[in-house]
Amino acid sequence: MKQTDIQFPEGFLWGGAISANQAEGAYQENGKGLSIADILANGIFNPPYEHPDKKNPYHEAIDFYHRYEEDIALFAEMGFKALRTSIAWTRIFPNGDEETPNEAGLQYYDQVFDCMRKYNIEPVVTLSHYEMPLGLVKDYGGWRNRKLIAFFERYAIAVFKRYKEKVKYWIAFNEINVLLHIPFVGGGAVIQEGENKKQIIYQMAHYQHVASALAAKACHEIIPGSQMGCMIAAGPYYPHTCHPDDILTAMEMDRQVYFFTDVMARGYYPSYVKRWFKEYDIELDLTAEDEQLLKQHTVDYISFSYYKSRCASANPSELEMVSGNLAMGVKNPYLEASDWGWQIDPAGLRFTLNQLYDRYQKPLFIVENGFGAVDIVGEDQSILDDYRISYLRDHMIEAGKAIEDGVELLGFLSWGPIDIVSASTGEMKKRYGYIYVDKDNEGNGTLRRIKKKSFHWYKEVIASNGGSL
Repeated sequence: MKQTDIQFPEGFLWGGAISANQAEGAYQENGKGLSIADILANGIFNPPYEHPDKKNPYHEAIDFYHRYEEDIALFAEMGFKALRTSIAWTRIFPNGDEETPNEAGLQYYDQVFDCMRKYNIEPVVTLSHYEMPLGLVKDYGGWRNRKLIAFFERYAIAVFKRYKEKVKYWIAFNEINVLLHIPFVGGGAVIQEGENKKQIIYQMAHYQHVASALAAKACHEIIPGSQMGCMIAAGPYYPHTCHPDDILTAMEMDRQVYFFTDVMARGYYPSYVKRWFKEYDIELDLTAEDEQLLKQHTVDYISFSYYKSRCASANPSELEMVSGNLAMGVKNPYLEASDWGWQIDPAGLRFTLNQLYDRYQKPLFIVENGFGAVDIVGEDQSILDDYRISYLRDHMIEAGKAIEDGVELLGFLSWGPIDIVSASTGEMKKRYGYIYVDKDNEGNGTLRRIKKKSFHWYKEVIASNGGSL
């Protein structure tokens, strides 16, 4: 198939994605409580600070809280059809367990969503994006505790009722499978030595699955025509060789990711987890009512982040490993990599889209894809980020091929359309945006916004509905 044959459907949602904790700043303004992001040291892979008043990059971020009108106007200039962002749970319920929401927080997101609507930008809103209330961690042990289901449901109902005229697309948890790799970031759990780590992780996952089902129930009841999605960090595991052991290992690694979507999209626990639970001595607190909720309230669409593929081997200790977006994998000798070692595999996106659609036959939504790099501002203030354009173009073309394969794809929201704090490293140096933000790793800078070369490129992609690719 020629690249010129690729056609994106009418109404395709081109746009971008950010998160509250990486963009907003204003971390204690207008009644906002402390979140787990507010005590992270330098990125999600580092242990949290013991003292929440110690400054970190998220405290100011890029000050989207005060500059959202300027930034959304820039997104509109590019022609965005949709913008994914998250609500900071702690702006609505500062400690997480309050009976009534914080009105100042609700008013803030009213203003943000109204601004998007002014420019005909569809909000795609994540309820929990690595910023759960720190109070729920300290007082309840995070998602170890079944009580969090009710707190999350209360939060979800509050924002559904408030924004029912403004937001149609919702996502419960960002990259829910992060629980497997960083349980503190995904579930607020500090796991002590000697505890059964997998028991804790899969119990937290179960409570989040039930919370997601209750959110879907409430969303559909409160907002007619609404769409509730789930979201995973995706990317296939290729067998490192054609040895059967490598093929089975790759299948097993894929299942660790798709376990979450299996539950939320199909409505029940897949049969293969019975072996896992037996093998790892896991006994879930799973009630008959839980099972009924999961069955009755599945998600409407499956959204995911895609940055890279991985390789799997039955004997990984003998091979070179690489990391990237949560999980380690065996190095693929056929792929190049970014400055941060993330291997680049556009064809893997097409593979992932087909794999997910074959598995579920539900609409899919790419809600993160982008290229983190060091950008240089020229003397004339130009930023020539051709490497980012090349990465995104190649991935968009593969998404178009997947549509031709028959995949139902709602949209393509690139990650970090404006430079924000990198979640993986806590840096400003690792930039994803079409818009440069004048701020460095030490927090110095004017916060001035500068359009990169990719800004004008993406504007043409959207205006042509992908035809310019």
